[in-house]
Amino acid sequence: MTHFSIPAGDWHKSSYSQGNGGECVEWAPSHVAATGEVPVRDSKDPHGPALSFSPAAWSGFVTAVKSGDFSA
Repeated sequence: MTHFSIPAGDWHKSSYSQGNGGECVEWAPSHVAATGEVPVRDSKDPHGPALSFSPAAWSGFVTAVKSGDFSA
């Protein structure tokens, strides 16, 4: 998957992103419906690489984040 095929307006910033230039993650939910893949990128680098996950893998990651498994 290349993120360049996803229109800029389809990317949505995570509700967990602080907007302070730190941890900013975006995903494209419309792409999930079309392909079954969850594309994710760093909003500070919109022309950089994007990662693609299966819905199950992404759901597992989000669940782990919400439960604090990655807390520093």
